[in-house]
Amino acid sequence: MTDNQQRIKDQCDAICDMLLAKNRNYGDSALAPLRVFSKVSANEQLLVRIDDKISRIARGKEAGEDALLDLVGYLILLLVSRGTQKS
Repeated sequence: MTDNQQRIKDQCDAICDMLLAKNRNYGDSALAPLRVFSKVSANEQLLVRIDDKISRIARGKEAGEDALLDLVGYLILLLVSRGTQKS
């Protein structure tokens, strides 16, 4: 494995660990939201979170690396959600 391949693997592993830890802490709130006030689909809620992260990143440096990691995490959750939707 090249150095760059190892870096890619390390980043992917770190994102996986982050998503699994958040899932343990918050349950399936991103994929199966409680829907107290908002009745939109989990996909739509994820898209709103993605928009928020992109907005923070676009506004500048104060967003930091956490916003990038969160963005990647939300995109993965969107893929998972779309893969589990019933037709």
